[in-house]
Amino acid sequence: MAVKAITLLGSTGSIGTQTLDIVTHHPDRFRIVGLAAGRNIALLAEQIRQFKPEIVAIADATQMDELRAAIADVTPQPILVSGEAGVVEVAAYGDAQAVVTGIVGCAGLLPTIAAIKAGKDIALANKETLIAGGPVVLPLVEAHGVKLLPADSEHSAIFQCLQGVPEGGLRRIILTASGGAFRDWPVEKLAQVTVADALKHPNWSMGRKITVDSATLMNKGLEVIEAHYLFGLDYDHIDIVIHPQSIIHSLIEVQDTSVLAQLGWPDMRLPLLYALSWPDRIATNWEPLDLVKSGDLTFRKPDHEKYPCMQLAYAVGRAGGCMPAIMNAANEQAVALFLDEKITFLEIPKVIEKVCDRFQSQNTSSPTLEDILAADDWARRAVLEASQTTTTVSIGV
Repeated sequence: MAVKAITLLGSTGSIGTQTLDIVTHHPDRFRIVGLAAGRNIALLAEQIRQFKPEIVAIADATQMDELRAAIADVTPQPILVSGEAGVVEVAAYGDAQAVVTGIVGCAGLLPTIAAIKAGKDIALANKETLIAGGPVVLPLVEAHGVKLLPADSEHSAIFQCLQGVPEGGLRRIILTASGGAFRDWPVEKLAQVTVADALKHPNWSMGRKITVDSATLMNKGLEVIEAHYLFGLDYDHIDIVIHPQSIIHSLIEVQDTSVLAQLGWPDMRLPLLYALSWPDRIATNWEPLDLVKSGDLTFRKPDHEKYPCMQLAYAVGRAGGCMPAIMNAANEQAVALFLDEKITFLEIPKVIEKVCDRFQSQNTSSPTLEDILAADDWARRAVLEASQTTTTVSIGV
């Protein structure tokens, strides 16, 4: 079988390093064409030395001299580019058949669009691409005839369960959530949350931003919107259930009420591998799931008092237009403020909702890419204002 050429956006993050682990163990199936990374020059230099990409982007142009020095002994030298334009160039470059979008946040939107326009399949690990840009991205996917394959655990689980289900057979999606760092905390204790507390995910090893999203359960709200765009169900047929063990990665209910689930140890490599190899199944030496070892599988209703971000996400998804982009950008900015200890954990949803409330009258039902980018920029600035005067508000988007 031919070796598949792939480009990796976000190569030094958790998605990127796990993708490269797959490439390392399956050199007969995958090769790297391009890498785009943030600011970890030492790790990026190691990756360049091992995988010999043709083109590399670094987010910060001021680090270019440092990168050049770090890979001076590499032969052949890759093309080096920088900044947002450089990442976009890498995404569209060369003969890569698929692009893994592991960049965190809305920064992944423009490179993903560039890759789609260049005719490359997308292994989607950046959920914000569809949450913010769904109204623009999905028509482009159809127009350019590329595949958009989910590479996060929940949507990959749904996608895997759908294999063999006839068109119209899907009735309901059930997204599982670990419950994050505070699933066993009483609501009253959340006022004392520190950044270190929020970054202690009980099951998964992830980046700082998504770990905080898991603690607020905003990640699950974002996944509801992404599931709507990926699988075409309305919001009344997408549910969330807390599943502390993270063994069942999500489920579907089909029209006859049969429920199908995908199970496995919490390991992001599995959905990444499936997105890259679909429709094939590649043999691995990973530890097989042992149901006796995994023990009891339990489920509980989400606590909306503890996790107000979930209801906000449903309301924003139903509003449509630019509202998901507003919520997504506001969340990114609010989480950044929390990580910098400029707002408290409980202020995160309050700030986000304030910004969404302010934007309602400006929303448009059929946004262009320019509308979405402008909304994203507006929301980030609005968060800084809202964070100064945060008060408790009711969910009413």
